[in-house]
Amino acid sequence: MKYNLLGNTGLKVSELCLGTMTFGQTEGRFKAIAKVDQNGADELLKRSVDAGINFLDTANVYSEGQSEEMTGQAIRNLGLSRSELVVATKVRGKMGDGPNQVGLTRKHILDQAEASLKRLGTDYIDLYQMHSYDPLTPFEETLRAFDDLVRSGKVRYIGASNVAAWQLMKALGTSERLHLEKFVSLQAYYTVAGRDLERELVPLLQDQKVGLMVWSPLAGGLLSGKYSREKQEGEDGRRANFDFPPVNRDRAFDILDLLHPMAEQKGASVAQLSLAWLLHQPVVTSIIIGASKMSQLEDNLKSVDVQFSEEELKKLTDASKLPAEYPGWMLDMTGQDRQK
Repeated sequence: MKYNLLGNTGLKVSELCLGTMTFGQTEGRFKAIAKVDQNGADELLKRSVDAGINFLDTANVYSEGQSEEMTGQAIRNLGLSRSELVVATKVRGKMGDGPNQVGLTRKHILDQAEASLKRLGTDYIDLYQMHSYDPLTPFEETLRAFDDLVRSGKVRYIGASNVAAWQLMKALGTSERLHLEKFVSLQAYYTVAGRDLERELVPLLQDQKVGLMVWSPLAGGLLSGKYSREKQEGEDGRRANFDFPPVNRDRAFDILDLLHPMAEQKGASVAQLSLAWLLHQPVVTSIIIGASKMSQLEDNLKSVDVQFSEEELKKLTDASKLPAEYPGWMLDMTGQDRQK
């Protein structure tokens, strides 16, 4: 297991991060994903830590708080050292029926920080992330609330998730102007089958030295190895009940046409190769892997050992590349005379 710096900080996090969206058993919107009970959570966390993972990601909305509770309980059940773990959670989603129990207002952030600390059974959150953009709340209000949490010692670092490039850049600029804590990371969707992030966000992350945590690296199971161009109908598994995130299937099956024989040749799985492609992207800090079964986790853990030749990487990259769009193609053309 390799460890990477989280953005422009000195904090080292494992290149794989255990995602705990599968923890809990709920009838809510996470019903199709959350299947793991406490014993299962304990086993998954133990195997992850034994493999070298020190990074855990959850959110207050996952299974209506059950995920945070079970994550904290698993840490205690296993007797793990809290100081050796980097625990991340999120705020923004609706946590009640009241008009102020949602969003990125000062009230909601501070209320939910206390609630998350209690559910996790910890004194501090290592990485506290805004789960998405809140169009009703000024960034100044949100960032001052995050800054106060850091200065109080209840939060160590702050991050963003699921935002547009202009929103993230506006937040970074606001923090710099007001001398507030800056977002050190972005949690975002990125896969070999969905590279939209590369249009605007990847250049921003590299320029501003913001770390990248990848969610749904297997495109909601489409890159798990269960599916191929021949097997598209009668899908079982997660996609059958929760067809998310959206994927350009024509491009995805072009990629799977390459991944299946390549995986067979390497004695690896399609999922391992899909994760390994991300690990070979310089912008990626950590990949969030979630599992409801130990066999899934074991398979994902092996991705860190996959190596590609230059030719193999080129084949996957060419097959999955995004169609050219303005202003990207214009900037590429006009920038030719200013290459290093």
